[in-house]
Amino acid sequence: MIKIPEFVIDFLNAQSFVIVSSWDKDGFPHASCKDIVKIDPAGGVYLVDVYYGATAENIRANPRVSISAVDEHKFIGYCLKGKAVLMSDAISSEIIKAWEDKITARLTKRLLRNLSEDQGRGHHPEASLPHPKHIIMIEVEQIVDLAPFNLKKPA
Repeated sequence: MIKIPEFVIDFLNAQSFVIVSSWDKDGFPHASCKDIVKIDPAGGVYLVDVYYGATAENIRANPRVSISAVDEHKFIGYCLKGKAVLMSDAISSEIIKAWEDKITARLTKRLLRNLSEDQGRGHHPEASLPHPKHIIMIEVEQIVDLAPFNLKKPA
């Protein structure tokens, strides 16, 4: 694992979700949205998975994954590559609380946006999500800055 810089942690924590890429048994990429519930600066990123579907199946066969997040407005983003570990028995009350807080924040944001845009009753899909089935812990091995070369800040 490699250490995750504070500016990358701050960026990831500001995102609503990340895209997790895994590979199926035929070698095709599979992308899915997951919530980050914890980031260990030493190199671990903890994601909540509520379905235990294709992503989990792919990780069991090939633990190599990447997670990507971008901010279109700021024209920045990061891709973290590493090895994923499925942790079915590691869903602590702390993790559940962090996930519930994220869902509540997302629902609140959607509700306020609907009210400000005078949409009346909106659809709130987050309210019907099941509780997490397991945690996906990614041991980060590489961080790729997705900003275009000419827009990257000097190190």
